[in-house]
Amino acid sequence: MNLPKALPTAAICAASSLVLTGCFTSGAPSASEGKRIRVAMMQPPRSGLSPLSDDAFKLSRWSTAETLVTLDEDGDAKPALATKWQRTGDRTWTFTLRRGVEFHDGTALTAQAAVRSLTTAAKAAPKPRILDGVDMTVKASGEDTVTVTTSDPDPLIPQRLSSPQLSILAAKAYRGKTVNPVGAGTGAFVLKKVGGTTSATLDRNTDYWGGKAEAAGIDVTFVPDGSARAAALRSGEADIVEAVPVSQAALLDEDQISEVPMPRTNTLYLNTEHGPFTDPALRAAARRAIDAKALVKGVYEGRADVARGLLGPALPWAAEGRKGRTKTVKAGEPDRRTITIGTFTDRAELPEVATVLQQQLQDAGFKVKLDVREYANIESDALAGKFDAFILSRATVLDSGDPAAYLHSDFAGDGSFNIPQLRDKTVDKAVRTAEATASGDARRAAILKAETAILNTDAAIPMLHERVIQGDAVDVVGSAKDPRERALVTTDTYVK
Repeated sequence: MNLPKALPTAAICAASSLVLTGCFTSGAPSASEGKRIRVAMMQPPRSGLSPLSDDAFKLSRWSTAETLVTLDEDGDAKPALATKWQRTGDRTWTFTLRRGVEFHDGTALTAQAAVRSLTTAAKAAPKPRILDGVDMTVKASGEDTVTVTTSDPDPLIPQRLSSPQLSILAAKAYRGKTVNPVGAGTGAFVLKKVGGTTSATLDRNTDYWGGKAEAAGIDVTFVPDGSARAAALRSGEADIVEAVPVSQAALLDEDQISEVPMPRTNTLYLNTEHGPFTDPALRAAARRAIDAKALVKGVYEGRADVARGLLGPALPWAAEGRKGRTKTVKAGEPDRRTITIGTFTDRAELPEVATVLQQQLQDAGFKVKLDVREYANIESDALAGKFDAFILSRATVLDSGDPAAYLHSDFAGDGSFNIPQLRDKTVDKAVRTAEATASGDARRAAILKAETAILNTDAAIPMLHERVIQGDAVDVVGSAKDPRERALVTTDTYVK
C-alpha cells in the first residue's frame, strides 16, 4: 500500500497545480551577502497568511512575525517582544515591551501597536484557538507597557501570548476586515511578496533587533504533494523540505533527514451529535476494531508510536501520570448504515491510514466509505459535523505549549475546533478545571484527568503519535527542528 514513487525532477512542477512554473528560483547574491534559502512547505496558505488563522505558523517558521512571549523547550514562557511581565492581580497581567524595535515598514513598536494586534485577535470571529473560552481585554498602561485583563483568573496568559496567532504587526496590516502581514512584522526576515497559494518571498531584515540573519532571504514554494517535496530535495531544487512523507524518507540519504517525536496525535474523531456514533456502544465498537500497531507498522514503517492517550511521548509527564480510560461501555453490533469517514491529502500518510482503517472497520461489520480531499476543501465540512468520523493529524500543544488549550478547542462544548460535536458536562468541567489550575504538577494532573474524561466518551480514538521528518540539504546549517512547528528558518540558518 505504498504511495506513488517520486516524480522525475522535470515533472515536479506539474505534480501539483500549486507549484510555480519553474519551481524553486531565486537570485544569486554575492558570497558576502549570504545565500537565499529555498524552502518547500506542505500546506498552502488558507487565509491569505492572516495571523488570525493557522497560516500564522508559517509566519513564525519564516521568522517574520513575532509575539510578546516565546517558549523554551519545556514550554515555559521567555521574553520576545516583551522583556518582562508580572501578574498584577487575579485577572491582570502587565507586559513591558522591548525598546528600540521597529516594524518592517519603519514604524516603532509601541504599546498602542501591541494593543491593536491583540485586541483584533480577541474580537475576531472565530477567535484564534488559543483564546477559546477566554474573554480578554488589552490596554496600554504606559508608553511601553500593556495590561491584559481577563474575565476569569487565567494562569496561562504568558503562554497564550506566545501563540503565533497573536503576532504583533504594524498598523498597515489592519485594513478593513482582513489582516495583511506583508511588510508588517518585526522579525529577522521581511515578507515582501505572496504569490497566492504558490509562493512567498522574504528578504533579510538588516535592522532586526535580534541581530542580522545569516541568510540573505527565503524563497518559499508551497508543494502539497509529498513525493514532489522529497524529489525537490533529492534534485537540489530545495534546501529545506517540510514534512517529508514516511514513504519518501527511505529514498533520501540519512544525513538529509531528521526525525523528532512530535506532540501530534493521529486521531479518529467520531460524530457524537449526528449519525450512528451518537450511540456510545457503536463508538466503543469502532475503538475495539482499530489495530493501531498495524497502522504504525504498515503505513508509517515504524516511524511513529502507538497511542496510549491523546498526549504522546513528546510530553513525558503524560505517560508517567496517565490513568487512561476509567469507564467501559459494552461494544454494540454495527448496523446497516454506511458511515462516512473524512480526511485530507495534505499529510501524505492520512489517505493510506483511511484505507487501512476502512478495512479494519469493515472487518468488524461496519459499512464504510471515504471522503478524501485537500484540507482547505474539507475543513469547513468537518467542523460543521458533516462526517460520521474524521481522521485528523492534530498538534496537541501547538498554540501555547500547554495541552489544556487543545483539549478545550477540540472537546469542550464551546470549543472552536470541536469536530466530534461533543457536548459532555463531565468533559467541560474537567477541561475548565485544568485551565484554571496554576502551572506545575497540579496543572499537569488536572490535564490528565481531563484526558481521561474525553477518552471515556470515545468521541476521540487516539491511534498513533507522529514523528516529524524534516529534509535538509547537506549544505544547510542551523535549521530548527521544532516539534511544535513554530520555528524553521532562524537567524542562524544558512546554506554553505
